[in-house]
Amino acid sequence: MRRTDKELLVKGIKSFGYTVAAMFMGPFLLYQAFKNEGHPFFIPVLILGILFAALAIYMGFRSVNIVMDALFGKKPKD
Repeated sequence: MRRTDKELLVKGIKSFGYTVAAMFMGPFLLYQAFKNEGHPFFIPVLILGILFAALAIYMGFRSVNIVMDALFGKKPKD
């Protein structure tokens, strides 16, 4: 029976924390950008919002993968 890799599990939980932060920052920045369309910083804030949203999606999948590897181990290469 496999044991849980506790160090990898802690890494996955930390990664989930960063994911949650990016999940809040992405929509917040997008909202701020669209609320101030006439402002000179509209485009940079919009780009940052899109990057944070994409980062949240990527980190979400990565975090789940890390936790799954910690709980069940890596798949053996055939």
